[in-house]
Amino acid sequence: MRERRWGGRSHDDRRPTSALIALLLVAITVITVDAQAGDRSPVDPARRAVGEVLGPAQQGAATVVRPFTSVPAWFRRKSALQEQVATLEAENARLRQQALTTDLDRNRLAEYDGLTRAAAETGYAMVPARVIAFGPMQSFTRTVTIDAGSDAGVLPDMTVVNNDGLVGRVLRSTRSTATVLLILDAHSVVGARIGSSMEIGFLTGRGVVSKEGRLDLELVDETTVPAFGEVVLTWGSRGGAPYVPGIPIGKVEAIVSNPRETTQRAIITPFVDFAALDLVGVVVPSGSASDRTLIEADGSIG
Repeated sequence: MRERRWGGRSHDDRRPTSALIALLLVAITVITVDAQAGDRSPVDPARRAVGEVLGPAQQGAATVVRPFTSVPAWFRRKSALQEQVATLEAENARLRQQALTTDLDRNRLAEYDGLTRAAAETGYAMVPARVIAFGPMQSFTRTVTIDAGSDAGVLPDMTVVNNDGLVGRVLRSTRSTATVLLILDAHSVVGARIGSSMEIGFLTGRGVVSKEGRLDLELVDETTVPAFGEVVLTWGSRGGAPYVPGIPIGKVEAIVSNPRETTQRAIITPFVDFAALDLVGVVVPSGSASDRTLIEADGSIG
Protein backbone atom coordinates (compact mmCIF):
# COMPACT_ATOMS: atom_id res chain seq x y z
CA MET A 1 0.00 0.00 0.00
CA ARG A 2 1.51 3.36 -1.00
CA GLU A 3 1.73 6.40 1.24
CA ARG A 4 -0.36 9.35 0.28
CA ARG A 5 1.60 12.50 -0.54
CA TRP A 6 0.56 16.13 -0.51
CA GLY A 7 2.66 18.58 -2.46
CA GLY A 8 5.39 16.04 -2.99
CA ARG A 9 5.98 15.38 0.75
CA SER A 10 4.87 12.44 2.81
CA HIS A 11 2.61 12.74 5.82
CA ASP A 12 5.47 11.60 8.06
CA ASP A 13 7.72 14.44 6.84
CA ARG A 14 5.29 17.07 8.11
CA ARG A 15 5.12 15.74 11.67
CA PRO A 16 8.50 17.18 12.85
CA THR A 17 7.60 20.57 11.48
CA SER A 18 4.24 20.53 13.24
CA ALA A 19 5.88 19.48 16.49
CA LEU A 20 8.45 22.29 16.20
CA ILE A 21 5.70 24.83 15.58
CA ALA A 22 3.77 23.53 18.55
CA LEU A 23 6.82 23.82 20.85
CA LEU A 24 7.45 27.35 19.67
CA LEU A 25 3.83 28.29 20.38
CA VAL A 26 4.07 26.74 23.86
CA ALA A 27 7.34 28.59 24.56
CA ILE A 28 5.89 31.91 23.41
CA THR A 29 2.82 31.32 25.57
CA VAL A 30 4.96 30.50 28.64
CA ILE A 31 7.16 33.57 28.12
CA THR A 32 4.10 35.79 27.71
CA VAL A 33 2.44 34.39 30.85
CA ASP A 34 5.72 34.66 32.81
CA ALA A 35 6.22 38.26 31.76
CA GLN A 36 2.66 39.29 32.60
CA ALA A 37 2.55 37.43 35.92
CA GLY A 38 5.63 39.29 37.33
CA ASP A 39 6.68 38.02 40.77
CA ARG A 40 3.86 35.41 40.88
CA SER A 41 4.67 33.63 37.67
CA PRO A 42 3.39 30.02 37.44
CA VAL A 43 6.76 29.18 35.89
CA ASP A 44 8.71 29.99 39.11
CA PRO A 45 8.30 26.49 40.66
CA ALA A 46 9.71 24.92 37.52
CA ARG A 47 12.51 27.49 37.37
CA ARG A 48 13.47 26.77 40.99
CA ALA A 49 13.42 23.04 40.38
CA VAL A 50 15.72 23.36 37.39
CA GLY A 51 18.03 25.65 39.37
CA GLU A 52 18.23 23.18 42.26
CA VAL A 53 19.14 20.38 39.86
CA LEU A 54 21.55 22.23 37.60
CA GLY A 55 23.00 24.71 40.16
CA PRO A 56 25.31 22.25 41.96
CA ALA A 57 26.48 20.86 38.65
CA GLN A 58 27.29 24.34 37.36
CA GLN A 59 29.11 25.20 40.59
CA GLY A 60 31.15 22.00 40.43
CA ALA A 61 32.05 22.62 36.83
CA ALA A 62 33.08 26.18 37.66
CA THR A 63 35.27 24.90 40.53
CA VAL A 64 37.01 22.43 38.24
CA VAL A 65 37.52 24.92 35.43
CA ARG A 66 38.48 27.92 37.60
CA PRO A 67 42.19 26.93 38.10
CA PHE A 68 42.64 26.66 34.34
CA THR A 69 40.84 29.89 33.52
CA SER A 70 42.79 31.80 36.21
CA VAL A 71 46.25 30.75 34.94
CA PRO A 72 46.57 33.63 32.43
CA ALA A 73 45.47 36.15 35.05
CA TRP A 74 48.02 34.71 37.53
CA PHE A 75 50.84 35.15 35.03
CA ARG A 76 49.71 38.70 34.33
CA ARG A 77 49.61 39.53 38.04
CA LYS A 78 53.02 37.94 38.66
CA SER A 79 54.57 39.87 35.79
CA ALA A 80 53.05 43.11 37.07
CA LEU A 81 54.32 42.40 40.61
CA GLN A 82 57.81 41.68 39.32
CA GLU A 83 57.83 44.97 37.46
CA GLN A 84 56.65 46.79 40.59
CA VAL A 85 59.35 45.11 42.71
CA ALA A 86 62.03 46.03 40.16
CA THR A 87 60.79 49.62 40.08
CA LEU A 88 60.75 49.87 43.88
CA GLU A 89 64.25 48.38 44.18
CA ALA A 90 65.60 50.85 41.63
CA GLU A 91 63.93 53.76 43.43
CA ASN A 92 65.26 52.54 46.78
CA ALA A 93 68.79 52.30 45.39
CA ARG A 94 68.48 55.79 43.91
CA LEU A 95 67.32 57.23 47.22
CA ARG A 96 70.13 55.51 49.13
CA GLN A 97 72.69 56.83 46.66
CA GLN A 98 71.16 60.30 46.87
CA ALA A 99 71.33 60.24 50.68
CA LEU A 100 74.98 59.16 50.61
CA THR A 101 75.86 61.74 48.00
CA THR A 102 74.03 64.43 49.94
CA ASP A 103 76.08 63.66 53.08
CA LEU A 104 79.32 63.66 51.09
CA ASP A 105 78.49 66.95 49.38
CA ARG A 106 77.49 68.51 52.69
CA ASN A 107 80.76 67.45 54.33
CA ARG A 108 82.85 68.69 51.40
CA LEU A 109 81.05 72.02 51.36
CA ALA A 110 81.73 72.42 55.08
CA GLU A 111 85.41 71.62 54.50
CA TYR A 112 85.62 74.07 51.62
CA ASP A 113 84.04 76.79 53.76
CA GLY A 114 86.53 75.98 56.52
CA LEU A 115 89.42 76.16 54.07
CA THR A 116 88.19 79.55 52.87
CA ARG A 117 88.09 80.81 56.46
CA ALA A 118 91.57 79.39 57.10
CA ALA A 119 92.93 81.29 54.09
CA ALA A 120 91.38 84.50 55.36
CA GLU A 121 92.64 83.98 58.93
CA THR A 122 96.20 82.97 58.03
CA GLY A 123 96.58 85.36 55.11
CA TYR A 124 97.72 82.65 52.68
CA ALA A 125 96.41 81.89 49.20
CA MET A 126 95.55 78.23 48.65
CA VAL A 127 94.89 75.82 45.83
CA PRO A 128 92.14 73.36 46.88
CA ALA A 129 92.71 69.68 46.15
CA ARG A 130 91.21 66.32 47.08
CA VAL A 131 93.05 63.28 48.43
CA ILE A 132 92.80 60.54 45.79
CA ALA A 133 95.23 57.93 47.17
CA PHE A 134 96.80 56.95 50.44
CA GLY A 135 99.88 54.84 50.98
CA PRO A 136 103.66 54.52 51.02
CA MET A 137 105.73 56.34 48.41
CA GLN A 138 109.40 55.45 47.90
CA SER A 139 111.19 55.51 51.26
CA PHE A 140 108.38 57.36 53.03
CA THR A 141 105.65 55.41 54.74
CA ARG A 142 102.94 57.97 55.34
CA THR A 143 101.98 59.90 52.20
CA VAL A 144 98.86 60.82 50.27
CA THR A 145 98.32 61.75 46.64
CA ILE A 146 96.24 64.80 45.77
CA ASP A 147 94.56 65.71 42.48
CA ALA A 148 96.43 68.99 41.91
CA GLY A 149 99.87 69.34 40.33
CA SER A 150 102.14 71.81 38.62
CA ASP A 151 99.37 72.97 36.26
CA ALA A 152 97.58 74.22 39.38
CA GLY A 153 100.73 75.87 40.75
CA VAL A 154 101.55 73.03 43.19
CA LEU A 155 105.32 72.52 43.53
CA PRO A 156 107.64 70.63 45.92
CA ASP A 157 108.18 72.00 49.42
CA MET A 158 104.80 73.73 49.62
CA THR A 159 102.75 73.60 52.82
CA VAL A 160 99.57 71.51 52.81
CA VAL A 161 96.73 72.24 55.26
CA ASN A 162 93.02 71.57 55.72
CA ASN A 163 90.37 73.42 57.66
CA ASP A 164 91.66 71.92 60.96
CA GLY A 165 95.39 72.56 60.66
CA LEU A 166 98.70 71.33 59.23
CA VAL A 167 98.61 68.21 57.02
CA GLY A 168 102.14 68.02 55.61
CA ARG A 169 104.33 69.20 52.74
CA VAL A 170 104.55 68.49 49.02
CA LEU A 171 107.32 66.05 48.14
CA ARG A 172 106.96 66.10 44.36
CA SER A 173 104.40 66.94 41.74
CA THR A 174 103.39 66.00 38.21
CA ARG A 175 101.23 68.12 35.94
CA SER A 176 97.99 66.84 37.55
CA THR A 177 98.93 65.23 40.89
CA ALA A 178 101.25 65.69 43.85
CA THR A 179 102.60 63.51 46.65
CA VAL A 180 102.26 64.89 50.18
CA LEU A 181 104.32 63.74 53.16
CA LEU A 182 102.14 63.74 56.27
CA ILE A 183 103.49 65.23 59.48
CA LEU A 184 102.70 61.90 61.19
CA ASP A 185 105.42 60.15 59.18
CA ALA A 186 108.41 59.03 61.23
CA HIS A 187 110.76 60.85 58.84
CA SER A 188 108.86 64.14 59.13
CA VAL A 189 110.37 67.01 61.12
CA VAL A 190 108.47 70.27 61.58
CA GLY A 191 109.70 73.41 63.27
CA ALA A 192 107.06 74.31 65.88
CA ARG A 193 106.44 76.72 68.71
CA ILE A 194 104.17 76.93 71.75
CA GLY A 195 101.52 79.52 71.04
CA SER A 196 101.42 81.09 74.51
CA SER A 197 105.15 81.24 75.33
CA MET A 198 106.52 81.31 71.75
CA GLU A 199 109.07 78.66 72.82
CA ILE A 200 110.36 76.82 69.77
CA GLY A 201 111.20 73.18 69.18
CA PHE A 202 111.06 70.32 66.69
CA LEU A 203 108.07 68.12 66.05
CA THR A 204 108.45 64.52 64.81
CA GLY A 205 105.88 61.93 63.80
CA ARG A 206 105.48 58.36 64.99
CA GLY A 207 104.24 56.83 61.74
CA VAL A 208 100.77 56.06 63.10
CA VAL A 209 97.83 57.31 61.00
CA SER A 210 94.72 56.86 63.13
CA LYS A 211 92.94 58.54 66.01
CA GLU A 212 95.81 57.23 68.18
CA GLY A 213 98.42 59.00 66.02
CA ARG A 214 100.57 61.39 68.05
CA LEU A 215 103.50 63.79 67.57
CA ASP A 216 106.53 64.36 69.80
CA LEU A 217 107.74 67.90 70.51
CA GLU A 218 111.19 68.56 71.91
CA LEU A 219 111.76 72.20 72.86
CA VAL A 220 115.09 73.95 72.35
CA ASP A 221 114.98 75.10 75.95
CA GLU A 222 114.74 71.76 77.76
CA THR A 223 113.87 73.46 81.03
CA THR A 224 110.62 74.81 79.63
CA VAL A 225 107.57 72.78 80.53
CA PRO A 226 104.54 73.51 78.33
CA ALA A 227 101.15 73.41 79.97
CA PHE A 228 98.50 70.81 79.23
CA GLY A 229 96.22 71.88 76.37
CA GLU A 230 98.56 74.56 75.01
CA VAL A 231 98.32 75.02 71.23
CA VAL A 232 101.32 74.25 69.01
CA LEU A 233 101.80 76.07 65.68
CA THR A 234 104.33 75.98 62.86
CA TRP A 235 107.52 77.92 63.50
CA GLY A 236 108.00 78.61 59.81
CA SER A 237 110.81 78.06 57.34
CA ARG A 238 112.94 80.47 55.36
CA GLY A 239 110.88 81.66 52.41
CA GLY A 240 107.90 79.70 53.70
CA ALA A 241 109.26 76.39 52.37
CA PRO A 242 108.47 73.76 53.31
CA TYR A 243 106.30 75.20 56.09
CA VAL A 244 104.80 78.66 56.42
CA PRO A 245 104.52 80.06 59.97
CA GLY A 246 101.42 80.26 62.13
CA ILE A 247 99.56 77.09 61.02
CA PRO A 248 97.91 75.23 63.94
CA ILE A 249 99.28 71.72 64.45
CA GLY A 250 97.80 70.37 67.68
CA LYS A 251 97.71 70.70 71.43
CA VAL A 252 99.78 69.40 74.33
CA GLU A 253 98.39 66.13 75.68
CA ALA A 254 101.12 65.12 78.14
CA ILE A 255 104.73 65.72 79.21
CA VAL A 256 107.27 62.90 79.35
CA SER A 257 110.44 63.50 81.39
CA ASN A 258 113.75 61.64 81.29
CA PRO A 259 115.46 62.18 84.69
CA ARG A 260 118.71 60.58 83.53
CA GLU A 261 119.15 62.98 80.64
CA THR A 262 117.18 65.82 82.26
CA THR A 263 115.14 66.23 79.08
CA GLN A 264 111.44 66.65 78.53
CA ARG A 265 109.25 65.77 75.62
CA ALA A 266 105.71 66.96 74.99
CA ILE A 267 103.20 64.61 73.39
CA ILE A 268 101.03 66.47 70.89
CA THR A 269 97.56 65.48 69.69
CA PRO A 270 97.14 66.74 66.10
CA PHE A 271 94.07 68.74 65.13
CA VAL A 272 93.78 67.01 61.76
CA ASP A 273 91.98 63.67 61.48
CA PHE A 274 94.42 62.00 59.09
CA ALA A 275 92.29 58.88 58.71
CA ALA A 276 89.50 60.97 57.14
CA LEU A 277 91.46 63.33 54.88
CA ASP A 278 89.53 64.60 51.87
CA LEU A 279 89.76 68.28 50.94
CA VAL A 280 93.09 70.01 51.52
CA GLY A 281 94.66 73.31 50.52
CA VAL A 282 98.18 73.85 49.18
CA VAL A 283 99.64 77.20 50.24
CA VAL A 284 100.84 79.09 47.15
CA PRO A 285 102.07 82.65 46.57
CA SER A 286 99.19 85.12 46.35
CA GLY A 287 98.06 85.68 42.77
CA SER A 288 99.55 82.41 41.52
CA ALA A 289 98.40 81.14 38.13
CA SER A 290 96.27 78.02 38.47
CA ASP A 291 94.06 75.84 36.31
CA ARG A 292 91.53 75.57 39.13
CA THR A 293 89.74 77.73 41.68
CA LEU A 294 92.23 79.62 43.83
CA ILE A 295 91.34 80.71 47.37
CA GLU A 296 92.97 84.08 47.88
CA ALA A 297 94.39 85.29 51.18
CA ASP A 298 91.33 87.46 51.82
CA GLY A 299 89.07 84.44 51.50
CA SER A 300 87.81 85.39 48.05
CA ILE A 301 87.67 82.94 45.17
CA GLY A 302 90.17 83.75 42.45
